Amino acid sequence: MQIPGLVDPKPVPRKPAPARADGKRALLGLSKADVRAALIEVGIPEKQARMRASQVWNWIYHRGATEISAFANISKDTRELLDRHFVVGRPEVVTAQVSTDGTRKWLLRFDDGEEAECVFIPDAYRGTLCVSSQVGCTLNCRFCFTGTMKLVRNLTPAEIVGQVMLARDALGEWPNASAPQAPRPVVSDDDDDNDDDDTPWIPGQGQAGSNYTSEGRMLTNIVMMGMGEPLYNFENVRDALAIVMDGDGLGLSKRRITLSTSGVVPMMARAGTEIGVNLAVSLHAVTKEIRDEIVPINKKYGIEELLSACAAYPGANNARRITFEYVMLKDKNDRDEDAHELVRLIRKYRLPAKVNLIPFNPWPGSIYETSTPERVNAFSDIIFHAGISAPIRRPRGRDIMAACGQLKSSSEKITRAELDRRAAEKEEAWVD
Repeated sequence: MQIPGLVDPKPVPRKPAPARADGKRALLGLSKADVRAALIEVGIPEKQARMRASQVWNWIYHRGATEISAFANISKDTRELLDRHFVVGRPEVVTAQVSTDGTRKWLLRFDDGEEAECVFIPDAYRGTLCVSSQVGCTLNCRFCFTGTMKLVRNLTPAEIVGQVMLARDALGEWPNASAPQAPRPVVSDDDDDNDDDDTPWIPGQGQAGSNYTSEGRMLTNIVMMGMGEPLYNFENVRDALAIVMDGDGLGLSKRRITLSTSGVVPMMARAGTEIGVNLAVSLHAVTKEIRDEIVPINKKYGIEELLSACAAYPGANNARRITFEYVMLKDKNDRDEDAHELVRLIRKYRLPAKVNLIPFNPWPGSIYETSTPERVNAFSDIIFHAGISAPIRRPRGRDIMAACGQLKSSSEKITRAELDRRAAEKEEAWVD
């Protein structure tokens, strides 16, 4: 149920996702009720529809079927009926890159030809998929490559879930699939944090087969931190994550999912109530002047308003801390004074928080530089000494432009004047 409150207007005109050229409907991304209704609509008897919908759901989300012809426990006549009206639905892989550190990046193309990227980051104790919510981005954070793009449109639930499905395809993570022969992390739903899991490796667990369980997956975590602002595509993100978290769907615990926002304050309470996953906030500065520059949505929802919304976020507590993302920009936001002010703000609002310090990842045309390692370490030490966790994130996938802030769906060359024009156009749409 939706809770009352402000709903931000759609900040930039955008294209809807068009129908497929063949007129078929994708089953991927539909809720259980919608799958059942769709089957009835094409002629499946109502008395059979619940059972058939359950079978379809199982084939798609438990077995990873990509074609209706693979639904082996459904009669041939029924499969032919379904095949006339539906497809399972998967994005097309345009390019697949693997970094020297093992990070994987996929450029995906959807049915209308639009493209977005997602990234898989393997670590010793987890594997995290960074999922996109928009083609382009509503916002214009100045340190972020994605923010230089025009917003084209929101991704649908099918296109969001499709990124997870495609990653599991690539990792061989379906029953009876040819899974990569590597140790797998054991996943505990009691873990309170997406990126501080201390669960040890247990070799041989969860290999594909009849005893396949979620505990054997390489893909253990999801972060809505790819292209786009998830809270400006709220309903589609919510509906997609409902499938990802469904015990009969992909079955990933909400404790293993993080939604990142740049600070769309009116939607934060709804996110906590209707989605209920971990919250990450792209803070990146502690003064109005600097945050207005590098995260311009601050001009609409200031730091104090944002932190008040964080304090009220449903479910936030010491076991489920809010993560503040803080990109380290040389001579911009990395002074000792900034670290002390960050500590003061967290204490003022009594926030159960941790701070992720992210060395800036360069991209073509950026005007910023990365803080020196010595400066990042000093900044981290100040926060740690105040009793707040402040890990320094090791850049992953820089060599394939897969690191934080580097995602972009095309390689177009953009002049500084065009970047400024696009930024002004976006701000006009959502700044009073």
